[in-house]
Amino acid sequence: MRLLSHLLRHMIRVGRLEVTAADGRLHVFEGTPGPFAAIRLHDHAIARRMALVPRLYVGEGYMDGRLTIERGDLYDFIDLCALNYWSFATHPLMRAMTPIGVLTRKLAQINPIGRAQRNVAHHYDLSDELYGLFLDNDRQYSCAYFDDPAAGLDLAQENKKRHIAAKLLLKPGMKVLDIGCGWGGLALTLAEQYGVEVLGITLSTSQLAVARQRALTKGLDKRARFELLDYRQVEGRFDRIVSVGMFEHVGVPHYRAFFGKLHDLLPQDGVALLHSIGCMSGPHPVDPWIAKYIFPGGYIPGLSEVMPAVERALLYATDIELMYPHYADTIRAWRNRFMASRRRAAELYDERFCRMWEFYLVCSEIAFRRLNHMVFQMQLTRDPFAVPRTRDYIHSGERETRRQRPTLVPDRAAS
Repeated sequence: MRLLSHLLRHMIRVGRLEVTAADGRLHVFEGTPGPFAAIRLHDHAIARRMALVPRLYVGEGYMDGRLTIERGDLYDFIDLCALNYWSFATHPLMRAMTPIGVLTRKLAQINPIGRAQRNVAHHYDLSDELYGLFLDNDRQYSCAYFDDPAAGLDLAQENKKRHIAAKLLLKPGMKVLDIGCGWGGLALTLAEQYGVEVLGITLSTSQLAVARQRALTKGLDKRARFELLDYRQVEGRFDRIVSVGMFEHVGVPHYRAFFGKLHDLLPQDGVALLHSIGCMSGPHPVDPWIAKYIFPGGYIPGLSEVMPAVERALLYATDIELMYPHYADTIRAWRNRFMASRRRAAELYDERFCRMWEFYLVCSEIAFRRLNHMVFQMQLTRDPFAVPRTRDYIHSGERETRRQRPTLVPDRAAS
């Protein structure tokens, strides 16, 4: 506990944290007025591990029940930690770990096709019912678009699809490639509402089966096809390419191949839209808990890492939009729905899994509220004159789509 106490004394500059150690002693760490949380550590080993690698063992301790919340809740505790993150990051012990983090970041991003498929299966081949507990009706597992902060999750996800479609400048009969199509929601929406032909590709066998069944049920299987393919295996030409929430799994060593593939698949007047989580602080170590339990092989890029690969691929970034509060609001809606259905999630898995999932959702939301996470949408072309010279067409396209095709499915009460 001595080493952890030293770290926390340096770290807590705002708010108050109370820690009851395994021997029953209470340790108080307090800075200027701010949030409050109290935790209990149930054995000496978890205190040592948290001091040495806190970004891994805080989460593991909570999952295993070796760290419990005494007062406040998990959100209060993680929020307090996030408010004090930068004083934590400047501690000499954390600075000494930087070379290890850099090496880990580079090794974790090596994603050949076989490894990429295994990484995807780790997260996306979980129970379909699990995702149904907390996602919207269309199973959009990415940042929604809250153009109205009071909108519910289902409406905000519909808005996201409209926003993306407007940037793609779709016309009936176009061929569209959806890289990382998930359960097929976006592809089916584009095929049904915009009259395009879509090929959706995924590395998840579970998602593939659901997407194909949804296409059959809707009678769209001729216009929306789904295949188990890596982006590197796709051949042909597509008028439009869209990728939502997949780029985080590509890895920096593969950015040149990814954007080179987009260039080769697009005709001269083609348009691509990339939607991804990003980090405003530039290159940084992979979070070890997230990498081990949630997204192995995943990485949140800085735009400074993305743009050189875009330029080398001879693509123009004709529009870049940074979205800050939207994902925090999305994840909060997911967390509220998950917690409302937590008993069912425990029946599907167990209590440890539920604590893991809760920790994942809480940390993700706070990363967008307190730290340096954001979402970027990048429109890419081979010819900068392939899109209008002003952004007015995006908003007018959204309005026209909303007028012609109003949302018919109401939000669930848990939104």
